[in-house]
Amino acid sequence: MFRIKTFLLFLTTSLFAQVSQAAGLLTPIGSSESLDIKSHNVEVTADHSFAVIEIEQVFSNPHTAPLEAIYSFPVPEQASVGEFTYWINGTPVHAEVLERKEARQVYEDQKAQGRNAALVEKNTFIDFQISVSQVQPGQDVRIKLVYIQPVNVDHGIARFVYPLESGGTDEVQKAFWTANEVVQQDFEFNFALNSSYPVDEFRLPAHPQAYISQTTAKQWSVSMSNRDPVTEGRQPFSLDQDIMVYWRLASDLPGSVDMMTYRAEGQKRGTFMMTMTPGNDLEALNQGRDWIVVLDYSGSMEGKYQTLLQGVREGFQKFSPNDRVKVIVFSDRATVIGSDFTPAIPSELEALMRSLELQQPGGGTNLYAALDKAMNELDSDRTSAIWLVTDGVANVGETQQQSFLSLMNKSDVRLFTFIMGNGANTPLLTSLTRMSNGFAIHVSNSDDIGGVLLNAASKVNHQSLRDIKVEFSGVKVADVQPVEIGSLYRGQQLVLFGHYWGEGELAVELNAKRGTEQVSYSSRFDIPSHGEQFPELERLWAFSQIETLLQQQQDYGQDADRQDAIVDLAVEYGLVTDYTSMLVVEDDVFDALGIDRRNSERIAREQRARENRANNPLSNTRVDADKPMFDQPRATYANGSGGSLGIGLVLFVVIVFGYRKYSQLKLRLQQMS
Repeated sequence: MFRIKTFLLFLTTSLFAQVSQAAGLLTPIGSSESLDIKSHNVEVTADHSFAVIEIEQVFSNPHTAPLEAIYSFPVPEQASVGEFTYWINGTPVHAEVLERKEARQVYEDQKAQGRNAALVEKNTFIDFQISVSQVQPGQDVRIKLVYIQPVNVDHGIARFVYPLESGGTDEVQKAFWTANEVVQQDFEFNFALNSSYPVDEFRLPAHPQAYISQTTAKQWSVSMSNRDPVTEGRQPFSLDQDIMVYWRLASDLPGSVDMMTYRAEGQKRGTFMMTMTPGNDLEALNQGRDWIVVLDYSGSMEGKYQTLLQGVREGFQKFSPNDRVKVIVFSDRATVIGSDFTPAIPSELEALMRSLELQQPGGGTNLYAALDKAMNELDSDRTSAIWLVTDGVANVGETQQQSFLSLMNKSDVRLFTFIMGNGANTPLLTSLTRMSNGFAIHVSNSDDIGGVLLNAASKVNHQSLRDIKVEFSGVKVADVQPVEIGSLYRGQQLVLFGHYWGEGELAVELNAKRGTEQVSYSSRFDIPSHGEQFPELERLWAFSQIETLLQQQQDYGQDADRQDAIVDLAVEYGLVTDYTSMLVVEDDVFDALGIDRRNSERIAREQRARENRANNPLSNTRVDADKPMFDQPRATYANGSGGSLGIGLVLFVVIVFGYRKYSQLKLRLQQMS
């Protein structure tokens, strides 16, 4: 372990600062008239297994002519946008969901008439764009966006990111827009946690100035603002850095099944969110392996390549003698460095390094060619894995998702992917890892380096649960999402959404393969007749269903029936998708167009529930305490992460993190020593 820490310290001493675009108000390049962001306030409430994020902003127009406001916000991971509010003449008006083209047409009509209107659209996997039709000279405009997302817990550590850094992967947008990302007056970020399990520690690795407080072992809060603690004045705040929040659950917690339900009085059908946290029974893997590293060295890597090579050279010294490595670099085309796998011995690795030093980054991103090359280089007699490290979008050569999936079907190989930043093609990359039973790790520049490395190392160095099937009996259960579960790696949780009817005892059984062994885990527990604490579960279930349908659209091609199903679900549950948008118009226009105010009713129901939860927090969501589903404590870094990092992780560290991380990581490594 000491050698790994020494190596990480070496890497960070030579890394570079990175520049990225940010969330903000978009203005056409060359325009001299841009709006100001007057305030940006964020309230996050994490109740056990999901979080509600409320963003309220005020824009102002300092110019002499009316201007349209267009605000860009990176798409958060697994986020379902269910509420948008625009204040018209001082009165809040909630948005309703319409089919995308219809919503845009109504917005443009209202804008042309000089009337108030606002629109929220999703720009595929890149960002949400909020448009406000007219901001009058000297006028302030107030808006509010609310989204919901599951809380991600891995190895007993929860990770929440408030995304502000734009990925910069939309070339057309970059060529047209510039962004004003500076909050002129008030910036506030507040985070409140109500956990089912005791929490040992909170961390905001990129924001040490945040104030962290603890009410009980299960209730914590974080606050941060741009207020000067001495003068009480406000300094401009730039929305150019993700806000990353970690919290570590208490050690030696049991494996468990946690469940949250919602069914209003009088409803026959309820909705549930079930979280399974397996015990620590996946054995460590110790045999030598082949590592194929697929490294993006397109134009975005220019200026970084020599620094990357320093890390590779040092990383080569850390291999097991039983390992072999092959490196593929790609931009417009893919190139194998060397003719065969390189044994992890010094003389062979030095020759590989000399070849790597001859490469020059530049060009586009031909991801398909790189993966095709990697698949053709596999040795069927060896255990192999592919590490894909990329921060971009496939834009050269084959770009259709169906072709990528067909390629991955050719061989039985695990693909592990680091998805860097907020602009990469997450739907494609996660589909590829799912198809190969690998895993994808999302990475932010604000992440804790050591934690991300430990996470990946623990997964690749242990068995996984695969071919997973979950069966229910007793209380009727249906519409369970996700439909295809794939593999479950060490430290991961399995999160399921579904519907149920009736009440009484529910039996759950999870069957899977662990190595060559078939294993089964089961439990029984009661499910309540009704409960109105968590109405947001309905939107989370609908979003999970929509994700499945969108995944099928991407995997198998566009289908009109699937698209109609997505639109129907989004309209019913009030969600922004690739095919639907949120629209605000004046009340008389809603009436004239015959647009039902169903989302306003849902918003009011959710707001009441959040107020009730704040006053009467639920202390526990575990349901299998009497009949535990797992007989061992859950996996943590403390009870056996083990193993070498592997060259893919080395490359990942070099590419992702800038020099600004050095002092933070140096201190953390010293503490770990």
